[in-house]
This record gives sequence, C-alpha cells and structure tokens, in this order.
Amino acid sequence: MVADLNPTPGQDIATHAEFFAREGYVNVPGMFNPGEVEEIRELFTRMHDEGVPGHYEPRKVHDGVANPDDPLFQYPRVMMPHRFNDRAKHYMTLPRVADHLRVFFGEEPVATQSMFYFKPPGARGQALHQDQFYLLVEPGSCIAAWTAIDDTDVENGAIMVVPKTSKAEIYCPTVADANVSYTSHFVPVPKGLKPQLVPMKAGDTLFFNGSLIHGSGPNRSKTRFRRAFISHYAAGNLQKISGGYRPLTRMDGTEYDVEAQTSGGPCGKGWTGSLH
Repeated sequence: MVADLNPTPGQDIATHAEFFAREGYVNVPGMFNPGEVEEIRELFTRMHDEGVPGHYEPRKVHDGVANPDDPLFQYPRVMMPHRFNDRAKHYMTLPRVADHLRVFFGEEPVATQSMFYFKPPGARGQALHQDQFYLLVEPGSCIAAWTAIDDTDVENGAIMVVPKTSKAEIYCPTVADANVSYTSHFVPVPKGLKPQLVPMKAGDTLFFNGSLIHGSGPNRSKTRFRRAFISHYAAGNLQKISGGYRPLTRMDGTEYDVEAQTSGGPCGKGWTGSLH
C-alpha cells in the first residue's frame, strides 16, 4: 500500500506538524534543493572512493560469514559523518530542518546521530523496527529526518512506515529474515494496521517519531542506488540517551553531553547503546 496523505509543496510548518502529530511521520517535499542533494551525493561518493577508516560500520555478514559479493559489504553505511566532516555537520544542523524540529518537539532540538546509506542495486533492506529501541532517549523520544538523495520507489527499496504507531510501546523485536534484511531485528505490525510505502523524490525529507514502526525492502533495481542522508534528534530537555550517541550536537554546532542510558529499555541492559 502506498501512502497517499503526504503534504504538497508550499504547505507551511504548522500543516506539516499537524500531519506529523496525527500520523507519526510527514514527508516534506523539497527540503533540500538540487544543488544540496548533488553536493551530498558527491561528498559521500568521494568518502566511499577514498575510504574513511573507523567510520564505516563493520562489514555485513550473512549467516555469520562475510561475503565480499554482498552489495552492502561493498557499500557499507557511513556512521556519524558529522563528527569528522564539516559539510555533513552543516547538513545535519540545517536551519530548515531545525525549524521543523522545533515545532515537532515544541522546544529546541539537539542532534544525536548522522548516517549515510548507499543501498546499491541488489542490497537487502532493513526489517521493520523502531528507532527509540536503540536511542532510548529519556524523557520523550527521538525524531528522524530521513532525506532521499535519489528518487525512491518500490523497486529500489523505498522506506515503509506503519502510520499511527508513534504512540506505540517499544516492542522487543523478533528475528528478521536475513535473506531480505541486513539487520537481525524485526518488529511485527500491530493487528489492524498495515505498512505503507512512502515514495520520495531526491531532496524530500521524511520526519518520523522514534516509536513509529518503519523499514524498507530490498533494492531490486539492476542499476539504481537508493542513497539517503539520515539524522536523529531529541528534544533539548533530554536527560539520558544510549551511550554510543554521545556527545550530542546543538543546532548551532556546539557539543554537549548528557547521562548515558543504563536501563536498557523494555528489553533489558543487553540492548543498550547499539547504533543502528
């Protein structure tokens, strides 16, 4: 099922916020202009070509075995690029993004994470999950800003959301199917609800609540990437967060810190601090 309730270009932040509050997500068309999209695409292509030791996630494995032929082995995600690249930090703290987050949170936001996904042709997707399961923001929850760097659709593995799960509890996941998901966690869809595909144009930004169940299917295209620049944020009044997301970054670019979350959330301490 394809989501058909997205705002149209030209609508104001208040309209976006109303949709976000009701559905748990909102796709804001054209948040990033074509020049910015191209700069981000070139920036991370260069990182991939030149390498950024220590900032790629561990090479993906399937059934415990590293496979050099796996597209995600060849194109691993770049983790926390804002910590070593000023342009990545610039886009994570982009004022247009911050303006939306202030309305969504009702106060000043802080950035907790940045990532870049390449999702090349043939890559597996990511099973349905909840971001707050990993970040364990306290109080409140996190919000993701997921910016498409390529046009996305069902063929190249566009993101899927389960509307109205933003107020859901945080579920302890079951095991995902490794043939279609590069991550091992899977959150089943609550009874009576259905995932909806959210097709996006390059430059669109999908904001969604940390409890919202979401994920994506494999990239079944033979030639098209599905690149995305993703950042996570919390309200500035947070007191705790999983340790791997510290230190935090204010929207003016300065850093500060909060207490590391030690509770492990509803699933126990073994889950605490895992970057996803």
